[in-house]
Amino acid sequence: MATTDTAPQSPDLARLLAGHRPQGPVETADHARATALAGAPDAWDRGTPLHFTASALIVHPPTRRVLLRWHVRQQAWLQVGGHGDPGETLPLDIARREGLEETGLADLTPWPDAALVHLAVVPVPASPVEPAHEHADLRFLLATGTPDDARPENPASPLEWLSIDEARQRTTEENFRETLDRAARLLG
Repeated sequence: MATTDTAPQSPDLARLLAGHRPQGPVETADHARATALAGAPDAWDRGTPLHFTASALIVHPPTRRVLLRWHVRQQAWLQVGGHGDPGETLPLDIARREGLEETGLADLTPWPDAALVHLAVVPVPASPVEPAHEHADLRFLLATGTPDDARPENPASPLEWLSIDEARQRTTEENFRETLDRAARLLG
């Protein structure tokens, strides 16, 4: 569903992208596309062929585990996240809201800081209500101190705590494996 909000994009998005250093040729190309998109008045509008989303890999640093969620539409185990609600333009706030909605974890905090961990332009298949499109996904790490409180938002979208190696085996998405590898380096 397209929104009609044409307000200029938050400078926080431009600052976030300017402060991110892409790693490798794929992320460098994705970063260039995202930077160009950041100035568009409809950069978060899900009715456009390419728009921003924000997501987070939830981590429990003491156990070095990560929380994966089954995404029915993508048919894949992935991180939590999604579209901004109308008027939302702050990526970290969107990722935290989505994390709370999808896991019930109320204590999610940026970890080890609020930096963008990974940027990936990902294809999204067509559905009965939307044509195929792409997400410029802004990925963060969020930590919880209460991993046992995680609850799926619905039975079709289970959650599972896994080691990084188990999560790499579980997912079919190479771009998400890169996010997992970055998390592994930060978790030590």
